[in-house]
Amino acid sequence: MGGAIAHDLAWQGLVSAVTVARLDRAAALTQHRFRFYDFMMAATCVIVVCSNLIGAGKVAEFGPLTFGAGVLFFPLSYVAGDVLTEVYGYARARRVVWAAFAAAAFAAAMAAFITWIPPAADWNTVLGGAVTKQEAFALNFGQTPRIVFASVLALWCGELANAYVLARMKAAMGGKHLWMRTIGSTAVGQAIDKAIFYPIAFAGVWTPELIATVMVTNYALQVAWEALLTPVTYRVVGFLKRAEGVDVYDTDTDYSPFSLRQ
Repeated sequence: MGGAIAHDLAWQGLVSAVTVARLDRAAALTQHRFRFYDFMMAATCVIVVCSNLIGAGKVAEFGPLTFGAGVLFFPLSYVAGDVLTEVYGYARARRVVWAAFAAAAFAAAMAAFITWIPPAADWNTVLGGAVTKQEAFALNFGQTPRIVFASVLALWCGELANAYVLARMKAAMGGKHLWMRTIGSTAVGQAIDKAIFYPIAFAGVWTPELIATVMVTNYALQVAWEALLTPVTYRVVGFLKRAEGVDVYDTDTDYSPFSLRQ
């Protein structure tokens, strides 16, 4: 991690070389026009929806590891959450979490409804192995309500916890050691995410031992993935701070998870 610390100092020097205003109140950004905030929000929503609808549908295996394929991409939403909180502050990161939550809930509801409506007879032909198109469609998109509920609840709690911990650590540490904040906040957020999702989604369906194994494996993989992406996080954060001209410290912020105020 020594390289990350050296890079920490390097990019902080680069940021300070341009005009970047330190702001201790998110309300001070009300009139500020951002160039990339909307793109970051859209990217987070896309990652979350795709991870839930596409990644959750396949179990992958590499050597001795067996895991949900979504684990390769879902951590990117935490990277985006780290970047949003670090650059734009907790209040704006919270709005993105709510937007991603709404997008995931809508996508799940849409998939459930389209799976439920009766298929046209001419469309619902038999595929290989006597499986119809409707049955194949249901296998891919027909998640049970229990899993959908567990997924969106875990997403909301985990992402908000991630943003909260990072914002608090940034204010307490004076903006130093970004790598420590991103990895630490992800460790907390992912722990909450996994502790909510797997018991709600699979208790009584999987054995307690299997739930614990998959939960711990996916948690370790996702936190490790976040750590490996630390150099990318540094570059994106440095670029956005220079481009937006702000560096938000949440020293006087309303941390209520239910507020949508910026």
